[in-house]
Amino acid sequence: MPKRTTSLISTIALVVCTLLLPPMTLAAPPASKIYRVGYLLLSPLSDTPSPDRAAFIEGMRNLGYEEGRNLLIEYRSANWEPEFLSDLAAELVKLPVDVIIPVGGRPQIGAAMQATRTIPIVMPFSGDPVGAGLVKSLAHPGGNVTGLTFDVTPEVGAKLLQLLKEAAPKIKHVTVLWNPTSTNFVRHVESMKSGAKGLGVTLTSINQHGPKDIEAALAIMRHKRPDALIVMPDPATSSYRQIIAEFATANRIPTMFGFRLYVDAGGLMSYGPNLPDNFRRAATYVDKIFKGAKPADLPIEQPNKFELVINLKTAKALRIKIPPALLLRADEVIK
Repeated sequence: MPKRTTSLISTIALVVCTLLLPPMTLAAPPASKIYRVGYLLLSPLSDTPSPDRAAFIEGMRNLGYEEGRNLLIEYRSANWEPEFLSDLAAELVKLPVDVIIPVGGRPQIGAAMQATRTIPIVMPFSGDPVGAGLVKSLAHPGGNVTGLTFDVTPEVGAKLLQLLKEAAPKIKHVTVLWNPTSTNFVRHVESMKSGAKGLGVTLTSINQHGPKDIEAALAIMRHKRPDALIVMPDPATSSYRQIIAEFATANRIPTMFGFRLYVDAGGLMSYGPNLPDNFRRAATYVDKIFKGAKPADLPIEQPNKFELVINLKTAKALRIKIPPALLLRADEVIK
């Protein structure tokens, strides 16, 4: 048989065999293996998943992981007692888990790092992991820690103040409530101070180091009565966001926050990264690690989705008329 005819027959046979093969699908986790994730929190664990936790669970489900089938999430909460974080992290390591998700800032991440140098640690968000000494660099984290950060340029601090001034042009005295132990927020507050000069605003700060300081901070504001309030996001202000929002509305204080969940709780405005998006993206890191990737080789990503959210219900309660130009720039308006 001529070589050309033999080659043609082989080609046809190959095509037929290819057509008979089942269609290729994306790699899925083995159905027989149950993956175990350790979820470490400083704040109390609620029965109803928070938007962040729900986004992580949804992200895992979209990647083929379902609780009760091939995924087990071990939740550990320190209930606002940071001294318990180390023991809880060690408990997760002893189970053992395949990945640890430290929800929050340096205390949670540090506790996980202290407990293990081998089990992968995926941060859904962090302030400044390089500045805090948690990783070598964003591009090459090294060690067993990777994930995402909400660290952005310091100018975002000035942006928060500028947007608040646009919403309430008459404000002169603005208070910022923040945790000074965050290296990330130090830069943001400095940016606010620089921006305040050009806006004709006097900026004062109230420091808080945890939930025990929130009530005292509100008492100070009740006495000094600032024209407006900027709240930097952290686990304490997040857990007390509704109390802070209700206090501000009752005292006619316009508010600006770094995450939209504060606005959902009754705050006036927020501008910053979409936090549930970070948690959803954290699930992709977990999936890659389950499939063999090493944390040291997975670059730490920064936020890629920012949003301006305005609560018109709160604006009405504060007797503030939001300028139409600002409303047009908003990603979402709560009516």
